[in-house]
Amino acid sequence: MTTIYYTAASLDGFIADADNALDWLFQFNLAEPPDWAAFIDRIGALAMGATTCSWLLNHELLPPGGDPKPWPYDQPAWVFSHRAWPAPAGADIRFVQGDVRPVHAEMARAAGGRDIWLVGGGDLVGQFWDAGLLDEIVADVAPVTLGAGAPLLPRRIASPPLRLAGVREHSAGFVQLRYTVERA
Repeated sequence: MTTIYYTAASLDGFIADADNALDWLFQFNLAEPPDWAAFIDRIGALAMGATTCSWLLNHELLPPGGDPKPWPYDQPAWVFSHRAWPAPAGADIRFVQGDVRPVHAEMARAAGGRDIWLVGGGDLVGQFWDAGLLDEIVADVAPVTLGAGAPLLPRRIASPPLRLAGVREHSAGFVQLRYTVERA
């Protein structure tokens, strides 16, 4: 089982702009990242922060003036938040808070040997890093700069450095960077 942070980021290292918006990303009209089906098939559980979940609900699943869409994941999801809100019909969402270690253990049990996906945001992923629970980072880097916003990973990871596991170009000028997390 691997715990993976897989996200899109601007060239200057932000996953959302200063208003927590993703318009900069959706301008590319990408249906799915490369190898998405293979990636999501190996995922047994996922985690996200409250801002990520709120954005998903308010902009994608329940957009103002738009038709509601179903929760996009079959896997159980843990949302780190200080409050709970009604989950979309059919969604297996568990609202949690506090230390990521016991939640990760619960996620690992639920994943049944499959991988865990850390959807976002960067600070939550940083907490998994702090606890020694982050194994891999995959960033689809977009050909835009934002100047400010939510950083990809607001942690210093310098010694040992991440190990480059792969680079590939894909649609619309994106480059996918894959790193494994080395342990000291």
